Amino acid sequence: MKFNKETKIGELLENAPEKAEILMEAGMHCLGCPASQMETLEEACEVHGIDVEEIVKKLNS
Repeated sequence: MKFNKETKIGELLENAPEKAEILMEAGMHCLGCPASQMETLEEACEVHGIDVEEIVKKLNS
């Protein structure tokens, strides 16, 4: 699966649970929160002050 800034957190975790570590290392510790499941990577990064392009790059490498 290829990720982009519009990928929803829930979709990412369902299809590639091993990628959760990348998000956790970046400071997103609320991945189990029901609200986060419908957030896009872009929305989540904005809330946490993280560069979405950098996260997408790491997720796709």
